[in-house]
Amino acid sequence: MKSSSLRAAATGVALLMAMASTALADVKDYEFQLLDKEVKEGPATLSVKLVHKPSGRAIADAVIFAKRIDMGPDGMEMMAAPIELTSSTEPGVYTFKTELGMAGRWSLSLGAKVQGETGTVENKLIVKATQ
Repeated sequence: MKSSSLRAAATGVALLMAMASTALADVKDYEFQLLDKEVKEGPATLSVKLVHKPSGRAIADAVIFAKRIDMGPDGMEMMAAPIELTSSTEPGVYTFKTELGMAGRWSLSLGAKVQGETGTVENKLIVKATQ
């Protein structure tokens, strides 16, 4: 077999493997990871990374459509704070500005759509606000 035929066959196999791994992906293969586990109460910036768990790669361009932060972990779910998605310079990292009114544990709930996947990535992350 000629080397050009071998290269073409290898390229074809690589493409098929890439397509198969993409087709087998599931929204359960993605998660948000909190980068700021502890912040000062008051104005705060929280950063999270959206990760494809099997590969460990960060996922950019997800559409975040649900976001909430409240003190549910401390039994005060009704105590919520405003939260706003802001721009980030790092691909796959999503930043949020909020105002944490008191020290304690806050639950950051996120919902997102990953391009090319059906379903919704949903996570609740706990951040601690300190005085």
